[in-house]
Amino acid sequence: MSRLTRSCRWIGTHLAAAPVSCVWLVILFITTVLQHSMSPQHLDRVLGHHSTNITNLGNDPFQVLVSSLFWLDGAYWLPYLISFCIFVIPTERWLGSPRFIVVGFSAHVIATYVSEGILRWAIDNGLRSPLLTDTHDVGVSYFLAAVAAVLAYHFVRPWRWVYLVGTLAFYLLPLVTDLTFTAIGHACSALIGLAWYPITRGRVGKPWDPMVPARAVRARFTA
Repeated sequence: MSRLTRSCRWIGTHLAAAPVSCVWLVILFITTVLQHSMSPQHLDRVLGHHSTNITNLGNDPFQVLVSSLFWLDGAYWLPYLISFCIFVIPTERWLGSPRFIVVGFSAHVIATYVSEGILRWAIDNGLRSPLLTDTHDVGVSYFLAAVAAVLAYHFVRPWRWVYLVGTLAFYLLPLVTDLTFTAIGHACSALIGLAWYPITRGRVGKPWDPMVPARAVRARFTA
């Protein structure tokens, strides 16, 4: 019983250190349940209303830049729960909520305008269909890319470089293998996250060494 109590207390402490991420996850769960209960036509209207597409950015940019973060475009919630536990919550706990929001939201805004601006240029030059001005573009992926990238600075060397190479490969390789406007946005977000290095300096807590928990697990099973 005491072990269960300690576990609950540990979980509560860690969740309380990342309030924005935890509340955000709850909202995403609610909106995901709602969108899976909608008819395809209704869901299309809802996602269209909250999308950061060219039309909406021209009409009400602030509203869609915020509201688009709370919808997953018909996707499932569980993969995002895993991503939040691995990247988002640890980043907020490390940076603190204000810095965490600055890093993620700045990348969300800038990457949205970069990708949609390139799309606007492509449409104006006849390279893409004008129908793409109203395409669906919601979700947390730009925000997630930025915080996943900035988390590299929380690793000890040489693991920092291993993590950094993996992150850059994940977000930059699609620019070569499958170039899309979303891929451009993801790459832009990751680079913005890395550019926020100055905001990470002087943060409390030791850099994370992935070998520490690995040694603990190995010792537990070899004891």
